[in-house]
This record gives sequence, structure tokens and C-alpha cells, in this order.
Amino acid sequence: MTLRQSPLDAEHRALGASMVEFGGWEMPIAYPTGTIEEHLACRQRAVMFDVSHLGTVRLDGVEAFERLQSTLTNDLAKIGPGRAQYTHLLDRSDGSVADDIIVWWRDTDAFDVMPNASNTEGVRSAIGGFDITEQRAVIAVQGPDAIARSSVVVPDIGSVGRFRVADTRWNDVDCTVAGTGYTGEDGIEIAVPAEAAAQLWRALADVGIMPAGLGARDTLRLEAALPLHGHELGPGITSLQAGLGWVVAWNKPTFLGRDAALAERDRGIARRLVGIVTEGRRPARAGCTVSIDDSVVGQVTSGNFSPVLGHGIALGFVPPDTAEGAVVTIDVRGKDLAGRVAATPFVRR
Repeated sequence: MTLRQSPLDAEHRALGASMVEFGGWEMPIAYPTGTIEEHLACRQRAVMFDVSHLGTVRLDGVEAFERLQSTLTNDLAKIGPGRAQYTHLLDRSDGSVADDIIVWWRDTDAFDVMPNASNTEGVRSAIGGFDITEQRAVIAVQGPDAIARSSVVVPDIGSVGRFRVADTRWNDVDCTVAGTGYTGEDGIEIAVPAEAAAQLWRALADVGIMPAGLGARDTLRLEAALPLHGHELGPGITSLQAGLGWVVAWNKPTFLGRDAALAERDRGIARRLVGIVTEGRRPARAGCTVSIDDSVVGQVTSGNFSPVLGHGIALGFVPPDTAEGAVVTIDVRGKDLAGRVAATPFVRR
């Protein structure tokens, strides 16, 4: 299979990034600075990620609102143009989460829908519109200094609040900026035409924003307890099980998978997603079994070492009545790892 490459691919290679396959793309996992340093730089200052592998499906026209409103779970009527919204696309048959999505409502009848990389065509098929992923790059600037530093390069960024969206111009290039991200920190994401992406990347680096790879993005989102499709969301996993029932507008008359979602709400969930903290630096990993009182009760979906906390953290599914503070044992390659159910997010902004 030929892997797709970001418009910023040459920039990553020039910086010595380690490149890996991710969702059909070849993307930087880390730079020579290393994942932990990149992670801490995001918590303390500002970093930038190339997230061009995420899809962009563009819908325009008077029917665009109704198409999204009748397909996705959240209620677009709660927001308006110039806002962003997190939402789900459900499987029609069982109500599991086919994808979790950010919708950028750019103008009255103009929407950019941002699916996960490997799900772009499935989302486009469900909602209509046009896949414009190849036409742009997306740079996510995240961290407590993200807005201040990136505003030096693109002054309009300073006026784009959290979950707000604005079209702007930078160096005579049309860009879209959204106050969104995936790290638990303040920040923005900039969609820039592919041909101008490298120039913007360098300009952001020149004001002291450190490049960071997808390895740090993953440890950051785990500390923030944000779900990753294919782990905390995906086939067989519903919004309610993942603790994301607030994403579903239950009073909407229609959205894909509504009947199955309502049926689960009425009967109750069979499992729920929880945070787990573990002892020492050795982390649990996805697929490890979780036991309580010597009985297997669930499974880890994501696990890693927390650079901020200095010990392992994980997300996993357990019975819905499992209490916070419950002692668990995780089987990591045949060795027991002690843990307990903990409140999330593990690290708060």
C-alpha cells in the first residue's frame, strides 16, 4: 500500500523526525528532542503538530445544515456560524461510533467536517460533500503559550476563542483557524492551503513553537482522557459506554443509529469507560485484561506512561457499577500490575 504524505513531509524529514504509518499516512511520531520533551513543552509552553492526516469534508449550500443535522448525533442548532462542535457518526445497525468528528461551521451554509484519517470516505459517503483533504495542511498549535506565540505570525488568531472558527488571510493566503485541539491545553488548529503549509510551519517555528510528533499528541490526549477512535470509540463501542452521552441530542427526531442508541439508553449500558492509574513507570497497554478480586471484568483500551504524573495511566472498560477508587489488577504480558480506578482527566489544564 502506498502511504499518503503530508504537504509538510519534507519539513519533518529535514528536522530528523522518525516517520511511521498512521491511518494510511506517513507521519512524524517524534523528532530528535523525543516524545517526553515534546509532551512537556506542550504542557509548559507551546508546540505544533502536523495533523494533515485528519480528513476534511466540505459541505456548501442551503441543504448542508439539514444533511448534517439529520445524520450526526449532536445538535447543530445549539451553535451557529463561526463555531465548532464535537459530534459522532453512529453505525445505523448497532449504534456504535463509526467516527468521532469536529464540525467547523465556517459560514451560513459552509461547513468543514473533520473525520479521523482512515474514516474520511465513510463519513463523506454518509453526509455528502467533497473530500478536500489533499488541498490543505492542518497545523495544530497547542499549549499555554499557543495563542500568544501563534498570534505573532497570524494576528487574527488572538480573537479566535475556544471552539470558535474564523476564516482569515495570512501572507495573502486564505486560511481557516479553529479554537480546537486534542491535548487538553489551549490552542488552535490552522487549515492552510497545501502550497503555503511549509512557509507557515517555518514561521511558527521562528517564534519559538516546537515541532512535536504524534507520539506526544497521544500521551497528551491520554492525560486529558480524550478518546481515540479504534481504542475508546469504534465498532461495538457506543457513545454512552464511552461516557459521551452528552454528544447525543436525544430529542432530535433523526440521526443515523438513533433507534439503537435509544434502546441502549433505555436498557442501560453493559460496560463503561474509566480511568485507571497504575504504580511505577511500567504502563498497561491496549488489550490488557483488567481484573477485580481475581475475576476478569474488562480490558484496557489505551495505556502509557504519564510524563507529568510520573507513573502509568490507562483508559479501559469495566462493569458500569465499578466505583472510583476500586482496586484492579492488570495483566501485562503475564505479569500483574496494580492499579485503581481514578477520576479523569488525569491532568487538568
